Amino acid sequence: MKNKLRSSRVVIIGTGAVGTTTAYTLLLRERISELVLIDANKEKALGEALDMNHGLPFTGGVKLWAGDYSDCADADVIVIAAGASQRPGETRIDLLKRNAGIFDSIIQNIVKYNDHGIILVATNPVDILSYVTLKKSGFPSNRVIGSGTLLDSARFRYLIGQNKKINPRSIHAHIIGEHGDSELPLWSLANVAGIGLEFSEEDREEIFNSTKNAAYEIINAKGATSYAIALALDRIIVSILQNEASVLNVSTLLTDYNGVSDVYLGVPSIVDRTGVREVLDLKLSNEELTQFHASANKLKAEIANLDL
Repeated sequence: MKNKLRSSRVVIIGTGAVGTTTAYTLLLRERISELVLIDANKEKALGEALDMNHGLPFTGGVKLWAGDYSDCADADVIVIAAGASQRPGETRIDLLKRNAGIFDSIIQNIVKYNDHGIILVATNPVDILSYVTLKKSGFPSNRVIGSGTLLDSARFRYLIGQNKKINPRSIHAHIIGEHGDSELPLWSLANVAGIGLEFSEEDREEIFNSTKNAAYEIINAKGATSYAIALALDRIIVSILQNEASVLNVSTLLTDYNGVSDVYLGVPSIVDRTGVREVLDLKLSNEELTQFHASANKLKAEIANLDL
């Protein structure tokens, strides 16, 4: 039996691969009562909405339409999935200049109609664009969330599960830091039922490289990532709307977190109806701490070049 949510509205801005797959995931799982699609290409948003609406006789009672920014007024969660897509061979940081400009008008239009919801950023580079969203929206930091390293951690758990022949849902393991090339695996905390996991150096290298490079491999093969990130966004949205207080590796503003401040990075956080309620204080090894600071400094250097 599906969990029924109270009356809720989610707005998805951007009807590319991530936005439409997220919308379809929410629709199939009957997560919400109202779902709005917004895109600069209004015909694209209309087409996606019509296509999904024609499937409603096979699903539930979600009301779905192609709308405009005024529909953000009653939104509980606003997902930003708009922006330029990552090209084969392009890093997430390479996207920054193209997408930072796009975000100016998006954020202006959101705050024109909504001052109470939660903004969930999925566009890459997600950590920096979450920081941009915070500064341009004026929202409190707990209500501006990036998808962070939630998907990276899922990939990490999947690959560990493949290696150990254990269901990945039973594996506890984290990728933290940038959702990108400077992310780091927390081998020191990886466990099953509280029991630490042992790996050869060769296996560690293979698992982490496959985790870090997964998006590049998928983009080279099919042009874009969509399914797993949609499931990750669905997981965050449900934790918010159901007030779950689930621990998820989202990107959030850090303040003196292992010596890191004023930057968005993916770390385990308690997510509930208020957004990010609390950031969990992980005890990192000296090597992990060095890598975490390097990840933060990399993003700070990029942010310093932006006009905020």
